[in-house]
Amino acid sequence: MTHSPHAFLRSDRTSVGQWWWTMDRWLLGTVVILIALGVLLSFGTSPAAAERLHYSDAFHFAIRQTVFGIGAVAILIGVSMLSARNIRRAAFFVYVAMIILMAALPFIGHEAKGATRWIHLAGFTLQPSEFMKPALIILVAWMFAEGQKGEGVPGVFIAFCLYLLAVGLLLIQPDVGQTVLITVAFGAAFWMAGVPMSWIMVLGGMAFAGLCSTYFLFDHVHQRVDNFLSPDKADKHQISQASEAIWAGGLFGRGPGEGVMKRGVPDMHTDFAYSVLAEEYGLIFSLALIALFAFLVVRGLYKSLRLSDPFEQVAAAGLFVLVGQQALINVAVNLNMIPTKGMTLPFISYGGSSMLAMGLTLGMALGLTRRRPGAYTPSEGLARAGAFA
Repeated sequence: MTHSPHAFLRSDRTSVGQWWWTMDRWLLGTVVILIALGVLLSFGTSPAAAERLHYSDAFHFAIRQTVFGIGAVAILIGVSMLSARNIRRAAFFVYVAMIILMAALPFIGHEAKGATRWIHLAGFTLQPSEFMKPALIILVAWMFAEGQKGEGVPGVFIAFCLYLLAVGLLLIQPDVGQTVLITVAFGAAFWMAGVPMSWIMVLGGMAFAGLCSTYFLFDHVHQRVDNFLSPDKADKHQISQASEAIWAGGLFGRGPGEGVMKRGVPDMHTDFAYSVLAEEYGLIFSLALIALFAFLVVRGLYKSLRLSDPFEQVAAAGLFVLVGQQALINVAVNLNMIPTKGMTLPFISYGGSSMLAMGLTLGMALGLTRRRPGAYTPSEGLARAGAFA
């Protein structure tokens, strides 16, 4: 018997073969590159972080990030093999489990920096909200699609209940940043579902009013906004070090592992990993990283908006918006363009929950955008059902 030199033949009918030939390999390759970059960067940031936090192993964080990266790839591939129906089912169980854990956080959660967002499980710190986000987007897209069918299912009402429950539990922690993140993604899904612009305007106004109210309700939001608006009166050591790191990198950087600013800032391996990358690898490399995220989001949205199924359209697009928005917020904070927010750069920042949850998010997105019979419409653009008119 002769064997083809190709890994998979187009005639391969195994589940792996069908997955490979129906997958958008440009998107898959981009995600794998981002995961690899996150692991690579961790070897540069780990020694300084380990020394500051008194770990004997200089590569403690790098080893863990490598394990998380492998786990993210496994989740990415496994979830992307699922059918759209099974992705909905998985999202339901993930959402329920994470909501239960979020409700339990005030009682069993771990507090850090004035917030209770994490649970310690067998040496691993789990942040339930990271996994809740993609599951919520899938479920609300499902409910919007069911509501459009006109079969008596109160899809919009259920979607809002799912969203408000998640927001309420996030604000208890409190986590205003994640609230903003899922609100924008929810709004994008709501818009893509074909609602009238008047609804979008009203809901946008309510969301803006809610965001403004956090300035008066939460002291840390009040302080961060004031610090951003009055930098001359604020202690901005962390963001100043991040800005200096970006400028110090120049075009080509100091070299891998040669950054110096990371030794004086606690969060350089997590929220400010982009600054470390800019210092060590330079402006050109950091812009290339932004281009990778832009390509991922733009191509993902292009594929999403050509899907023929309303649920798959809205769900996939909402997931890509979620990833792109999180990357945009992190980079904007590093560049001192918006007030500081503890939000990771997808796949690049150190963190098990973030890495694994991003694997889940894009696994769902890639699974929904796979080529299936009748999956794509001949024309581009989102079909508007107009059921809410």
